[in-house]
Amino acid sequence: MWRPQHDRIESANVEAFRRWVQEREGIRASDYHALHSWSITSIEAFWKSIADYFGVDLHGDTKTVLAGGPMPNYHWFPDAELNYVDQILKHSDRDGVAVIDIAEPGGRPTASLTWRQLRRQIGSVAKALRSRGVRPGDRVAGYVPNVSQAVVAFLATASLGAIWSSCGQDYSPSAAVDRLGQLQPVVLFAADGYRYNGRAHDRREAVEEIRTAVPSIRHTIMVPRLGLDPIPNSTPWAEISGDDTDPEPVPVPFEHPLWVLYSSGTTGRPKGLVHGHGGVVLEHLKQMSFHLNLGNDDTYFWYTSPSWMVWNFQIAGLLTGSTIVCYDGSPSFPRSDALWELAARHNVTVLGTSPAYLGASEAAGDAPAASHDLSSLTVVGSTGSVLAPHSYWWVADQFGEQVQVVSVTGGTDVVSAFAGAVPTEPVRAGEIPVLSLGAAMEAWDSSGSPVVGSVGEMVITRPLPSMPVSLWGDAEKSLYADTYLSVFPDVWRHGDFITITDRQSLVVHGRSDSTLNRNGVRMGSADIYRAVERMPEVSEVLVVGVEYEDGSYWMPLFVVLRDDHELDEELQKRIKLLIRDEVSVRHVPDEVVAVPSIPHTRTGKKLEIPVKRLLQGSLLHDVVDMGAVDDARAMRWFADFLEKRRG
Repeated sequence: MWRPQHDRIESANVEAFRRWVQEREGIRASDYHALHSWSITSIEAFWKSIADYFGVDLHGDTKTVLAGGPMPNYHWFPDAELNYVDQILKHSDRDGVAVIDIAEPGGRPTASLTWRQLRRQIGSVAKALRSRGVRPGDRVAGYVPNVSQAVVAFLATASLGAIWSSCGQDYSPSAAVDRLGQLQPVVLFAADGYRYNGRAHDRREAVEEIRTAVPSIRHTIMVPRLGLDPIPNSTPWAEISGDDTDPEPVPVPFEHPLWVLYSSGTTGRPKGLVHGHGGVVLEHLKQMSFHLNLGNDDTYFWYTSPSWMVWNFQIAGLLTGSTIVCYDGSPSFPRSDALWELAARHNVTVLGTSPAYLGASEAAGDAPAASHDLSSLTVVGSTGSVLAPHSYWWVADQFGEQVQVVSVTGGTDVVSAFAGAVPTEPVRAGEIPVLSLGAAMEAWDSSGSPVVGSVGEMVITRPLPSMPVSLWGDAEKSLYADTYLSVFPDVWRHGDFITITDRQSLVVHGRSDSTLNRNGVRMGSADIYRAVERMPEVSEVLVVGVEYEDGSYWMPLFVVLRDDHELDEELQKRIKLLIRDEVSVRHVPDEVVAVPSIPHTRTGKKLEIPVKRLLQGSLLHDVVDMGAVDDARAMRWFADFLEKRRG
């Protein structure tokens, strides 16, 4: 559905790198696929070449690229130091805009930070943090919307060698504490609120609850978004961000923690995924420059929230000198084409969104290319779930050869993409065109054998520098190994069903585990269970996220009611309202269904994956050994439910 023109191939960043590698390494890499093959068979030479090509400031001895092993005990550049922020500051002495900050209509006016202003604010906020006792290894948390101050706060934190972690303010205080509280942060950056779908949401009370629940927080810095009075015993953002101070990034070991992101929390409290400075710098330079083709003339806007790894992935645009866009609001307010309008207004070249938004634009009859001046746009990115073939064709019908659809798949686990696109390779509807450079991805059957052209488990057979350096609180890495390496020893199993074609393109079929994945945000069922199972009317619940072949997604919540209670309209509303208030609006199910009982394993674990596969159309005997089920009638109920739903 899209094929690159000759001039686009010749000017592509990845093509310049391919020619440079051929000359430097003395290898034959005649096209992208040959370059990828070299990148996964000569991984030390490849990642050293990334550092050299982009001029990454690695201090110390860089002769040893990779030491130790097997997974998870590899160590990258063990004798080198750097700081993530140094790579961004390389661009900060030039003219131009670094960050565009936008709120919904009715909110704060659009603001911009030039590169020089960004540099001064990083230095000023870092100075303020240092004066408050923040040192390398300390944790700084953000309870913030997607705004420029959050970007500055993260970069100031990282420049000191302190560790950043954040979540969006749509998360309830308890859900935020489940994540941020693990780290015992010493400073909290928080906004007074945010705007969404035409409404202002005052979050000052939520901030107070978080401070009370996390006694390690010594200082709170308030970001004004709604113009409300700051909470007591807090410092206004303006007080710490106005100095003309030059940042002084602290060199830290290559694997020194940069930030902590979180797993979905499917089986309990979310796991903290710790990523290192160096691995993120190399991985994101590669992704931004080669796969998204970003440079210092680009404006990069991916709709996201600080709760999602795409927020971190968007900040990475600064590594290449691109302008990034922070948007605090709904993608569909005041009209369904809000993102397209913003992209036109700010001459966005790379626009990232989700399959849900593209599907909604198509269903609404939007005609973005006809209704807006999107002549700057070259890429429409999509991630978070499977992009249906009809959405590829819809973009092609709207934009023709001007715009390449870049569907990517990756994860919070590596804060990047395992597969995506490059400007030099064609795009086929329903397929992700290429495996990312450095990603040794294969599809394996249940016996651990690679398969081509048929469905298998996604595995990564060689280490990547942006794999977590650890999980928070898991010093022995036993939880790490159990999470990623327990199915196929010494091989990373990611939890997706995929097909790798004979063209080395990729088809993603959805999660092979029970993680919920709505509108691009991976979530856990545990947060929902904790909220709803406290209700006096409810004895137990089960939630699943069901991906269908047409790209649609259905997230039902099944509830077992206590005696004498009925699932009437009023109870359904209260269940959804409770989930919205105590967890987040994203966790609210599409439908609430009463069931007689929930099936479990003999050891008491809810059978989420078998139920999900049943609802996707698999046969009962193919999804579970009934002898391992504590209540066979409960499983049969779901099989019967599917038949009734179809009928």
